[in-house]
Amino acid sequence: MKTTFNMKVFVPSFIVMIIIGALGMLVPEKMKATLDIAQKFAFNNFSWLYVLAASLFLGFLLALIFSRLGDIRLGADDEDPEYPFFSWVAMLFAAGMGVGLMYFGVAEPMMHYASPITEDNVAKNAMLYTFFHWGVHPWAIYGVMALALAFFGYRYRLPLSLRSTFYPLLKDRINGTAGNIIDAFGLLATVFGIVTTLGFSAIQLNSGLNDIGWLQEVGFSQQAIIIIVVTSIAILSAISGVGKGVRRLSELNLLLALALMVFILLCGPTVKLLASFAENAGYYLSNLTEISFRTFAYDDAHQGWFTGWTILYWAWWASWAPFVGLFIARISRGRTVREFVMGVLIVPTVFSLLWFTIFGNSGIWVNEMTGGALANLTSKPEVLLFEFLDYFPMSTVSSFVAMTILALFFVTSADSGIIVLNNIASGGSNKPVPRWQSILWGVVLIVMAIALLRTDGLGAVQAVTLVVALPFVIIMVGMCVSLMRGLRSDAVYFSRKLNAGSVFWSGARWKQRLHQIMHQTQEDDVKNFFAEVVSPAFETLRQELVDKYQLQVNVRQIEEPELAMEFVVEKGQWRNFLYGIKVQTSHAHASLAEEETLPGLTKTVVHEPFTYFGDGRVGYDVQYMTKDELIADILKQYQRYLNLMHNEDLALIMKAPLEE
Repeated sequence: MKTTFNMKVFVPSFIVMIIIGALGMLVPEKMKATLDIAQKFAFNNFSWLYVLAASLFLGFLLALIFSRLGDIRLGADDEDPEYPFFSWVAMLFAAGMGVGLMYFGVAEPMMHYASPITEDNVAKNAMLYTFFHWGVHPWAIYGVMALALAFFGYRYRLPLSLRSTFYPLLKDRINGTAGNIIDAFGLLATVFGIVTTLGFSAIQLNSGLNDIGWLQEVGFSQQAIIIIVVTSIAILSAISGVGKGVRRLSELNLLLALALMVFILLCGPTVKLLASFAENAGYYLSNLTEISFRTFAYDDAHQGWFTGWTILYWAWWASWAPFVGLFIARISRGRTVREFVMGVLIVPTVFSLLWFTIFGNSGIWVNEMTGGALANLTSKPEVLLFEFLDYFPMSTVSSFVAMTILALFFVTSADSGIIVLNNIASGGSNKPVPRWQSILWGVVLIVMAIALLRTDGLGAVQAVTLVVALPFVIIMVGMCVSLMRGLRSDAVYFSRKLNAGSVFWSGARWKQRLHQIMHQTQEDDVKNFFAEVVSPAFETLRQELVDKYQLQVNVRQIEEPELAMEFVVEKGQWRNFLYGIKVQTSHAHASLAEEETLPGLTKTVVHEPFTYFGDGRVGYDVQYMTKDELIADILKQYQRYLNLMHNEDLALIMKAPLEE
């Protein structure tokens, strides 16, 4: 049976999943007791670690914004972003959406309001802690993961996998046991992070269907059926190649969520909500430092609140980091580190804060207008959204829209989750994934979600997530150290430059060069240049290096997507030296061809031979070089390459294994 799995990652992880799933199904009471002990141990001994780690991730990313390392591009130096800025922002905007916003949009502010931890400014502090849990810290956790994946994937050109992010610390050992352990923990954390989300979705969908009369009961059996049905749809999506359709559903879902938010804004106390957003944001920012490090070490009475909210959230975000991080990394190629960090921290955070202001403050307003109707339901947070919507016009329609959004989030989360699980279990392989693997992951998600819900509802799901995420948080701290080493090595490496356009003009052939300058180079000119200059230069130098110095040298011609030739010196364990020349097309403004003072410029499209290099540095135009000058230029770049090989600090990049 064909597979892309790395069995040393998949098998031990799968065994752990089978054990947990079997215990949840067969002995739920004993499983619950075991999880309670594990959760209590993690709460009592490692809550401080979650708090410090989340704040460390945020501080690390903020430091990169103001550092020269922020100028580094996630890809080649001359690489343009894969997506236009506004498309990229829109996708980050969509990444901020999820089941959690639907489940907790009304519920969390109301729960903090109904059971305050301080008697002063109850509503204001309810929004403060909601903002804290859904603000910049979750996106700092996601951002560290996404940046590490994108940087080592696009800059070092390693596989887009968790183990690649530890290359500066582990070197070639990322392909051994250490790399397998990292991927295995990441796989387990991701499974339980997704299962947590599926649990929230199933419980709230069950309540919504009951609210509009489509289901008469709310309970485990109904929730299990919902999980099976919706995840099965996700499996069909994953194996049928309708990924584009799912993306369209995601876009539709985003529009529905925005429409629901605008509906509440316009039908609720609009001016009060807008004023509340400004004050909520200011209060959050002014208290951010203090609450970021608060562990309630001097307030034992509120330790239960702290661990039951903040620590469980931080564990949930950490378990989702590979999932969200991989998505963000895939859409961010070509961005600078600074642009990437600012986009990831600001765009989804602002949207989350706006969402919680509109739903949370509206919920508090409804509660005050009805004499505490919503506060009385905080023991059943899954029903709060639908009870809240009952106080607005067209409640049946809005409840149906809310359920549609939930169902679509459920499907797209499970579908994307299957893709991410395949990626992690396969070590970032780009090979086609067999259908049976996607079916297997879908079944795993169904079984794990049902087993844990049977054990102790959401409590069991959250307990497993907390315990599994703990070692992964430690791994992410190491990831920050590794990423910093990689960034610093990159900065040193790319500071060693040769001047672009490295030919010295002696003046001996000035008339010929003047003619070239005044003549717009077209495709036929470049083809002639390849035939008369590039090919002879490459072949002459290759022959010299092979015959006299016994080096392994290859010259290869590429026809698609554009004409190119590459001169490659193979170096065994080091990255090969690559000097390439490709046809680069540029467009001039139409008015240039009509300019009478420039009679030689009659075309709006120009074709030029540009260099490119194995390390992604910016190339330059070589169309004015002769054969000997081109050979000299290659040797200058080769000398630079050899000099860098002897610098121990640059071995990270020079020896990084390229993705095949």
